[in-house]
Parts: sequence; C-alpha cells; structure tokens
Amino acid sequence: MLVVAAALLLSACSGGGGSGSSGNGASANSSGTAVKTDHITISNFMFSPMSITVAPGASITVTNKDSVAHTLTSADGHLDTGDIGQNQTKTVTAPTKPGQYHYVCSIHQYMMGTIVVQ
Repeated sequence: MLVVAAALLLSACSGGGGSGSSGNGASANSSGTAVKTDHITISNFMFSPMSITVAPGASITVTNKDSVAHTLTSADGHLDTGDIGQNQTKTVTAPTKPGQYHYVCSIHQYMMGTIVVQ
C-alpha cells in the first residue's frame, strides 16, 4: 500500500500540468453577462489538468471519476467543493481577485493543483 501511495505521489509531482484553460462552455450570470466555465476532472487520484487559468469569477466544474470521494479545497478558503462522490460533479466559483490559488484534496492531501485567475 505504501509503495502504491509513493508511486501515486511521484506521478502527481511529475505530471504534465501545463497551464491553460480547459474550458469548453459558457453560461450567463444574473446580469446576462457570459461567464466562462472551466472543467477539472479527478481520475487516478490526480486533478486533470493540474493547473488551469480562468477569468475572475469563472465557474469551475469538478468531476470525480474515482471510486472514492475527493474534494477540491484551497487553504485560504476561496475554493471548497465539499465531498465529491464517484461520478459526481460540483461547481465552484473562481475568486474575483487575480492570483494563484493552490488547492488540495482535503481527504488525500498529496493531490494538488493550481487555479490561476487573470
């Protein structure tokens, strides 16, 4: 079990977390302004992509493809999906202040990623 955890940690650290938006949709907010939607998928105990760039206030959907629950939680409290069960999707709203927001799965804290707001 320890070997599997170490292998997962190493693969998470060496994964190609290229920056860039993975969004492929848009919705409108209450004022009718288009809001870009970005997606993060959890699979094999990794966030994919590990880093995304979004607009301030963008909707970010997080889908869990693993058989165990995960979260997307930032230490500063800006982002928190709560538990996401197998094949469930939850949405969080990106902060409005530009910057880098690092997050983890609060259940499996070796799972990490970054949301860049610009």
